[in-house]
Amino acid sequence: MVLLEIRDLKTYFHTMRGYVKAVDDISLKLNKGVSLGLAGESGCGKTTTALSILRLLPWNGEILSGKILFDGVDIVEMSSEQFRHQFRWKRISAIFQGAMNALHPTIHIGDQIAEAIVVHENVSKKEAIERTAKLLDLVGIGASRIDHYPHELSGGMKQRTVIAMALACNPDFIIADEPTTALDVIVAAQVLKAMKELQHKLNLSMMFISHDLSMLAEVCNKVAIMYAGKIVEYGDVVSIFKEPLHPYTEKLIGAFPSILGQKRKLSSIRGFPPDLLNPPLGCRFHVRCEYATDICRTTEPKMTDAKGTEHFVACHLKGV
Repeated sequence: MVLLEIRDLKTYFHTMRGYVKAVDDISLKLNKGVSLGLAGESGCGKTTTALSILRLLPWNGEILSGKILFDGVDIVEMSSEQFRHQFRWKRISAIFQGAMNALHPTIHIGDQIAEAIVVHENVSKKEAIERTAKLLDLVGIGASRIDHYPHELSGGMKQRTVIAMALACNPDFIIADEPTTALDVIVAAQVLKAMKELQHKLNLSMMFISHDLSMLAEVCNKVAIMYAGKIVEYGDVVSIFKEPLHPYTEKLIGAFPSILGQKRKLSSIRGFPPDLLNPPLGCRFHVRCEYATDICRTTEPKMTDAKGTEHFVACHLKGV
């Protein structure tokens, strides 16, 4: 069953120099209970996609066209107030990077979580506190920490608190934007394990945004590769990592170290991502692609199911 469907979404930012085409005509589908990873270099449109879904764009951001269908309802057409009351936190919530910035330093963590429940659901403060205690047990912190301040918790505990906050109103869909960036390797692994267990236990749909390919490979069912505001490849996580079809995906994987197999020299991607005020014609990656031909420089490739296995790629050379 399709829970989230993005159709031809264009999200631009107004600047004094013109429109920045941060997300430029992307389409995606996500089924109930599935986790999707969004990968790509900084500035490729991952977080803007998430903010579009959450309707939390900054003042100069605008969804110019397209649809975001959540359970069949186009949330783009909703007023901000209607979306806030009916969807945000109740059905769609988020885990933002930097747990310390997400928690108020002078308020007990239990009160911060309970506040979200009281604001969005018609329950008493007492009931909200009782639910908060259960949430803290669920994410592995323990209800005994309910009256602790953020500074009394470790980095991993703070991140688990933010996860508990995201779960407070029993949402169907959670967006996790770089959820382990500020954590060390051991704590990050523990947090990811907890998130994966919660997803299966609660049948959640999740979107993980990260440049860490190993993290996405561990927790996601599907992966979408973004470049310069476009999705260039999308498919099953095993298929993407074992047999990448787009040259950009190949380069991303080649630039990431692996502890398996023979030692190899890491490759790099020459050049820089394009200026999205004036993106290049044709395939936006052609300036940096060693396989580019004339058609790549003039004609934008369409997303096609390259092998009939729902492994989609937008590439003139491999999308056949």
